[in-house]
Amino acid sequence: MQTDRPLTDQAPLVDRFGRSIRYLRVSVTDRCDLRCSYCMPKGFHGFEEPEHWLRFDEVERLVGAFVRAGVARVRLTGGEPLLRRNLSELAARLKQLDGLDDLSLSTNATQLVRHARALRAAGVDRLNISLDTLDRGCYEKLAGRDAFDASLAGIMAARDEGFSPIKLNMVAMKGVNEAEIERMAEFAMRHGFILRLIEAMPMGDTGRNTQYLDLAPVREKLVAHFGLTPEAEELGGGPARYWKTPDGQGRIGFITPISQHFCATCNRVRLSVDGTLYLCLGQEEKFEFRPMLRAGCSDADLDAAIAHAIELKPERHEFIEAPTKLVRFMSQTGG
Repeated sequence: MQTDRPLTDQAPLVDRFGRSIRYLRVSVTDRCDLRCSYCMPKGFHGFEEPEHWLRFDEVERLVGAFVRAGVARVRLTGGEPLLRRNLSELAARLKQLDGLDDLSLSTNATQLVRHARALRAAGVDRLNISLDTLDRGCYEKLAGRDAFDASLAGIMAARDEGFSPIKLNMVAMKGVNEAEIERMAEFAMRHGFILRLIEAMPMGDTGRNTQYLDLAPVREKLVAHFGLTPEAEELGGGPARYWKTPDGQGRIGFITPISQHFCATCNRVRLSVDGTLYLCLGQEEKFEFRPMLRAGCSDADLDAAIAHAIELKPERHEFIEAPTKLVRFMSQTGG
């Protein structure tokens, strides 16, 4: 493999629309131990072959190239990333990259009791944890199996290991869990977590079959109930807009790709487990890095490919205009 390393003072990655790309989400597996109805089709078995997964050396090299180009935040995702063996080893290697300011992880928490301590030791800064309900029956219906106790135990194990902030991601669904939103907010505030409410996106048949709930009226109710005011502080570099309680201790984030999209300020791209870079969650533009990496490309070639890939990033998604356009579903893309 060639090692003609380019200069490190490259200009930050900027796409055709003037957006600085500072955030890379890296899927380490498309497998999951749950089958959440909005994420993966029931009975799905078309997973990527393990020989197509980027190896840890390849992930480290590619992420390192993105960091040299100006990416400062990396999130490890899946599927369920903790199903990938020795993930804490990869996290520790990425944490050493010069220029990486923030390393985080998305998880459903079912495996966190076993892995929270190792992840903390590896240098993972923050956790985003999927938790759509506090009702065991609803959990089992949404997730395809009853892992409610394991998930809650994992969340508390992460808290005990000192992870902060811990953000609870709740996909809000009409007629499914919308009646629980206030209860979830109170649960999060009681334990020092941040609740983030997310509008369901029409990604594949799984997403289109989800009961979409507009979060605008939900936010109005929560503002009135908790006395929330807008939060000016940036919390993690993602798309959420945050509101805080009067004492500043409780926070609720709203991620609204449908009712109030944030495409004009999108700063992120997603790398799937097989090395495919998706430039937009709601579009098909992509660039495949695995063939280059396995052909022994130089660092200069890799940097040029990243710059070219960013040029492919579209201006915005078309979830409203073309809701049936996207065939790829969430677990194939990475969170």
